[in-house]
Amino acid sequence: MSELKYIKKKIYLAGHSGMVGSAIKRCLKKSGYDNLVYQSIDKLDLIRQEKVEEFFAHEKPEIVIVAAARVGGILANNTFRAQFIYDNLMIESNLIHSSYLNKVEKLIFLGSSCIYPKLANQPLKEEYLLSDYLEYTNEPYAVAKIAGIKLCENYYKQYGCNYYSIMPTNLYGPNDNFDLNTSHVLPALLRKFHEAKMNNKSSVTIWGTGKPLREFMYVDDLAKGLCYLMENVEAKDLYDNNLFFLNIGTGKDLTIAELAKMISEIVGFKGDVVYDQSKPDGTPRKLLDVSRINKLGWKAKTDLRDGIKKTYEWFLARNN
Repeated sequence: MSELKYIKKKIYLAGHSGMVGSAIKRCLKKSGYDNLVYQSIDKLDLIRQEKVEEFFAHEKPEIVIVAAARVGGILANNTFRAQFIYDNLMIESNLIHSSYLNKVEKLIFLGSSCIYPKLANQPLKEEYLLSDYLEYTNEPYAVAKIAGIKLCENYYKQYGCNYYSIMPTNLYGPNDNFDLNTSHVLPALLRKFHEAKMNNKSSVTIWGTGKPLREFMYVDDLAKGLCYLMENVEAKDLYDNNLFFLNIGTGKDLTIAELAKMISEIVGFKGDVVYDQSKPDGTPRKLLDVSRINKLGWKAKTDLRDGIKKTYEWFLARNN
């Protein structure tokens, strides 16, 4: 087997301690990349341009992976609207511009499937970006992520920078956020059903109708996909074919009600599920079209039930 093209390069992983970043870190190390650089938030504030530029000038990374972001579920997105747009715009702008100033060879920016219009046709193809209105509750976060895509695209067009973006579907797994006020739906449900079981509750209440469809990918699959793309796909491969980013997901979805049933079975909760229809559902459906990344040679491998079991085992190991 030939040596990986970027195996000896100095890689800066921004956001290494989060769920996504820690999974990418695991994947890189397991694959043999041992020249990694990362800094904790108390040592490097990515929102401050001067600090980021100083870090890049000192470390001189050759590859940059942008997994750093302020993230959350419907409640967090809709409550901290100014923070979500400001923090994410600053983080990505500082990292991408500093990469340009320091002649970084390659940069991959991670976005989110929430960039797509609320009522776009399904499954979501990359070309549907900016074709209609966004979903209101996560609009600030989505606008910031769209700006990140456009930064990468236009740093390529003006400066020839080898920068591009990937848009993951909903992710879950080890190191996820299980705070009920700020988490995404899957970890929130996992914690709700677990606590209901532990406290012998007769029911669990879930926001909305349970009808929206969602796609979920185990975070280690995302990490493997990113490592694959880093080695095998360059910005030119996308932009020369009028493709400005890549979707990355499983290509399969299920209703929130079906997800709740699956999680309750895995956790062992025997009570009822109640839907609070006074709360928002969010986007009716978000299924990514992953045909392009599949054609490039990568597919997600982890079954949803197996991935949730692994995640619950991780959660139990840290909460018992």
